[in-house]
Amino acid sequence: MWPGAPTPLGARFRVGPDGVAGTNFALWAGGAEAVELCLFDEADSAHVGVGADGAGSGRLVETRCPLTELTHEIWHGFVPDVLPGQRYGFRVHGRWDPWTGARFNPAKLLLDPYARAVDAGAGNDYGALPPEVYGHVRDWPQQQVADTVRDDRDSAPYVPKGVVVHDDAPDDEWCDDRRPKTPWADSVIYELHVRGFTKRHPEVPPELRGTYAGLAHPAAVEHLVRLGVTAVELLPVHQFAHEDHLLRRGLRNYWGYNSIGYFAPHAAYAASGTRGQQVGEFRRMVRALHEAGIEVILDVVYNHTAEAGELGPMLSLKGIDNRGYYRLQDDARRYADYTGCGNTLHVVQPHVLRLITDSLRYWVTEMGVDGFRFDLAAALARSFHDVDMLSPFLAVIAQDPVLRRVKLIAEPWDVGSGGYQVGAFPPLWTEWNDRYRGAVRDFWRGALPDVRDLGYRLSGSSDLYAWGGRRPYASVNFVTAHDGFTLRDLVTYEKKHNEANGEGNRDGSDDNRSWNCGVEGETADPGVRALRRRQLRNLMTTLLLSTGVPMLVAGDEMGRTQRGSNNAYCQDNEVSWVDWEARDEPGWRALFGLTARLIALRHRHPVLRRRAFFSGRAHSADGLRDVAWFTARGTEMTEADWYAPAATLGMYLSGLDIPGRDARGAPVTDDSFLAVLHAADRRVDFVLPGPPWAAAYEVLVDTCLEEQEEAPGTLLAAGAAVTVTARSALLLRAVPGADPGT
Repeated sequence: MWPGAPTPLGARFRVGPDGVAGTNFALWAGGAEAVELCLFDEADSAHVGVGADGAGSGRLVETRCPLTELTHEIWHGFVPDVLPGQRYGFRVHGRWDPWTGARFNPAKLLLDPYARAVDAGAGNDYGALPPEVYGHVRDWPQQQVADTVRDDRDSAPYVPKGVVVHDDAPDDEWCDDRRPKTPWADSVIYELHVRGFTKRHPEVPPELRGTYAGLAHPAAVEHLVRLGVTAVELLPVHQFAHEDHLLRRGLRNYWGYNSIGYFAPHAAYAASGTRGQQVGEFRRMVRALHEAGIEVILDVVYNHTAEAGELGPMLSLKGIDNRGYYRLQDDARRYADYTGCGNTLHVVQPHVLRLITDSLRYWVTEMGVDGFRFDLAAALARSFHDVDMLSPFLAVIAQDPVLRRVKLIAEPWDVGSGGYQVGAFPPLWTEWNDRYRGAVRDFWRGALPDVRDLGYRLSGSSDLYAWGGRRPYASVNFVTAHDGFTLRDLVTYEKKHNEANGEGNRDGSDDNRSWNCGVEGETADPGVRALRRRQLRNLMTTLLLSTGVPMLVAGDEMGRTQRGSNNAYCQDNEVSWVDWEARDEPGWRALFGLTARLIALRHRHPVLRRRAFFSGRAHSADGLRDVAWFTARGTEMTEADWYAPAATLGMYLSGLDIPGRDARGAPVTDDSFLAVLHAADRRVDFVLPGPPWAAAYEVLVDTCLEEQEEAPGTLLAAGAAVTVTARSALLLRAVPGADPGT
């Protein structure tokens, strides 16, 4: 062991003094009395320990190397001849005093928080986490003090281990000119799960399905390109662990919101291997998507870890410095839990903030990603107790030269008091807008008392975001997400059906705002089936015509179902995986076609992706406004109309009054459009507004039609009444000075 250096943190392979190759190890462990580096090798040809998703066999050979150098609470050393592929962990010595929050236990092997790759997992095939992975005696007879009795059994055979990787592989260099750099206003996000997206894809080779390489396969990329999305938002790909209560029921954490390694791509998603190969495979996936013009956004979970509360396992941070990494209550045995997952990272601590920002920069600069969606972001913005938009985390992000240039999306809430912060995040940030989700769902199921809220949501939610220089694209609009019903299930079920989770159907939200069209579950009734498909077209049309950034969920464009589950977080099976056979069925093929067509319309027409909020004021002598709202009578909405019960709304978007200029400074102009949304259960005659709005209208989309090719080209005279089918939507292009037919 040579002295080495305290920076960078983690394990970094390099050529040391005198040209000797080896690895420098550095670990921040405040309050520790001693730290041992543990190197692991195989005693035979069998895999050692427990694999990322399966049990291994063989005898562990562990070499312990004391780290004797200590600089500013960082323990460090350089070990010659330790090469990429080497597995390692740490044992940290110190006081065991849970009453004051100290939980040091050298019997427990700890994962390096900065590990670039992870090999093995935490007992996934044991049916439960083995007792050795807990720092306390899990089966102590007195439960009220169980977490205070230290367990001295060795956890090394059962816990994940870091892997030394080669950071400077020449074929994985990144250049900014390879990134699509899609402007926010032009973005269309597609939320997907790396495993679930290709697990059933018939054109992806079986050995690649469910992996990073599978997502990079031309068949998967081609679907995204045909659809027209500009970014994929990947459910968590940081190394994560499975919860004990799931393993005991024969289930696994499928979504991955249970992180344990903030620098490591989840090993189970790698086809090429788990001894560092997953890093290169992830990079190649990002490169393939970039070459197709698609950005990569990661859903990241920095608010909590897989170590849960005081009764949870000891895998990494809990044993390195429990008091330093986690928020503790006044009773330091207990954890402050603003996440509902047992613990909350103590982000105001400088070393925790450094861990998060170092991780973010690593994924941008060395792994090539283009942005992040922060799970329960309000928990990260808490200074000590309350959410604070001047918190250290938000301040550091705002001034960081790397992170302030990438896409930043907040899930703007947590489960703590005052945690709902929709509309409150500062400039640079966009937000998941659940107010949009609620209003659109309620409108199409006939539950809105009036259309005031819908008007705000369709036009960019200025009531939430028109402050501090924020723009309409601060609102990420979505009707569905991974959490909740799929789009198809939203019109098929009124009640959640989570029985397969083994929690008595108590889990998952009861506030679904869904409508089953009169029959619960799938049915052979042709009338109900036709209505449901029309409702899907209505929802998709509304989403893609709204001002803001639309987000779709993988498979919604071709009728994916979770059989009524609105909380499939532990269903790593056909319930969650995308069903690619559905795309060949006529009804779902038509839905895909409509979705792709609407996305193409957004890309062609800047009026549908505005960079500034509407004013609603007349900007010309003829009274033409940038946005206008109409009743079914063809008259502009009055104040009384906004407060009156209504199921029909017309939205006119003027292409003649678009703020901003193009790259050469010329004014931006476009066609004008009229969208008619009609959620009543009977048809309505909608009078088309006349001059100055238009002389005629061309029908582009009519959701009462299964195949949209039948709609385009029809011209309707301004001032005429067009019959809008019950529960349907129209998109019409305003034609100035036309001579329409009938």
